[in-house]
Amino acid sequence: MIEAQKINKYYGPFHALKDVTFRVRKGEIVGFLGPNGAGKTTTMRILTGFMPASNGVVRIAGYDVQSQSLQVRKKIGYLPESVPLYRDMTVRSFLRFYGTIRGMRGRAREKRIEEVIDICRLRDYARSHISKLSKGYRQLVGVAQAILHEPEVIILDEPTIGIDPRQVVFIRNIIKDLGQDHTIILSTHILPEVSMICQRVMIMNKGKIVAVDKPKNLSARLEGGQRYDIEIAGPHEAVISRLKKIKGVQEVTASGAGETRVYQVYLESGRDRRDEISSTIIESGFRLLGLQIHEMSLEDIFLQLTTKEETSNS
Repeated sequence: MIEAQKINKYYGPFHALKDVTFRVRKGEIVGFLGPNGAGKTTTMRILTGFMPASNGVVRIAGYDVQSQSLQVRKKIGYLPESVPLYRDMTVRSFLRFYGTIRGMRGRAREKRIEEVIDICRLRDYARSHISKLSKGYRQLVGVAQAILHEPEVIILDEPTIGIDPRQVVFIRNIIKDLGQDHTIILSTHILPEVSMICQRVMIMNKGKIVAVDKPKNLSARLEGGQRYDIEIAGPHEAVISRLKKIKGVQEVTASGAGETRVYQVYLESGRDRRDEISSTIIESGFRLLGLQIHEMSLEDIFLQLTTKEETSNS
């Protein structure tokens, strides 16, 4: 549905995007994650035809963004980081105006306007001037215009920035619902947002994509193995010695003091080893008080990738 091949963007001598390449399949919700200045917004603008790439190819639903711009725009709904709203219009008149310039007419347009007003919970504000709305409701009007023409692809640049927590939750739920019938790229630097909404994540740093995968898969790749956090009561040296004898154990560390401590056991990647580990501990005469597999959070992944990238470039 979305294909980008070796996109580069220069602002004078500044190389903002560096061979950015990725694909998004039909029906996916993909999170575009990165720190401020990573190149997310520039990539969004190129995908939507808002600005051209210096070189490289972008196709949306098979259409080339540069040479077939009009066909591409019919397929895309776009919510930019700064939502362009005509504040002297009411919500309904703004959506009617947007529908008209999208080629929508008559009853079909009016019916769809009422649908998006309900989807975005704007019914109580349909006759209100946009200038009177809070930041959160203005953002919802922006979402409404992005989905008004029922596009196949929806591109959202920082959709929840600067709004209150209740509306953040609501917009996230809208995005999840839209993901059942649309292909969505969601740009954000808010880590929990990606893990709660997206099926895949693309991590960007300094104009390059440094990782593309499911968050869970990224965790396994980065750790290079599994870590088990185990609370054990028993003689410390004896516990350490026995844990190190488990097949596949790479390292054992411990925190705490006395005979009850939490041990971090690092093993090679593979199957769940909790049954084997718990049996070993109990058969050795120690008391097993807790056992869980540690998984890296998206924040861990993000920090490790961006720090590694910065280190390699220094």
